[in-house]
Amino acid sequence: MLQQDKPDDFVIATGETHSVREFPEEAFAYAGLDWQACVELDPRYLRPTEVDVLQGDSSKAREAFGWRPRTDFKSLVHLMIDADRKILALQLQKKAEEIFRGL
Repeated sequence: MLQQDKPDDFVIATGETHSVREFPEEAFAYAGLDWQACVELDPRYLRPTEVDVLQGDSSKAREAFGWRPRTDFKSLVHLMIDADRKILALQLQKKAEEIFRGL
């Protein structure tokens, strides 16, 4: 995108369609947890007029520079959970070291 001769806007998307609910379903399942036991729906945050389908169209990026998605939805969710687990592990390790230094 940044190497194009002329600046332009591009949509980067898989073209897949997923509900918002599918994200916690996949994330919690990957973490071995029940999402329904941990997630609460607050109707105040629902869209007043719901759209039927939201789907990104990356055809312009495909045509301009041959971009294709390499990561699907499920893999992306797993990458995000793995990254959060690594951050949490580092935070726990740091906290444990602080506690043991204080003994």
